Amino acid sequence: MPTEKEKLSILSEMIGFAKVNNEIKEMEYDFLFSVAQQLEVTKLTFDRLFKHDVEHVIPKSQSERIVQFHRLVLLMNVDNQQELIEIKRLHDIGLSMGLPPGAIQQVLSIMHQYPDKIVPPDVLINIFKAYYN
Repeated sequence: MPTEKEKLSILSEMIGFAKVNNEIKEMEYDFLFSVAQQLEVTKLTFDRLFKHDVEHVIPKSQSERIVQFHRLVLLMNVDNQQELIEIKRLHDIGLSMGLPPGAIQQVLSIMHQYPDKIVPPDVLINIFKAYYN
């Protein structure tokens, strides 16, 4: 389980990503709050993240980075709309986490083949495994 600092960083990054188009829709907020609940972050602490920045911490392990990238893909698609600015930002976040550019691009390409653009976790993992072998 991530530390409190890492949990807040995960959520803060996701909130920042959701704000990239200058609005957070109710569906996005609900998704973000469900992640906060999974991470055992209180609603009060979660809501504070919308107003206060926290230190950004890149997840330590590759698997944690892939999970965070997957969360961001799910967040982008929660409203069934992908704007070019969101796709570019997601790509940039993946690169900043040290994920392979080819794997990032492949995930962004194949997501359109799945209902609601939800890439199954096993498919996502296999894409990244191929780039690490």
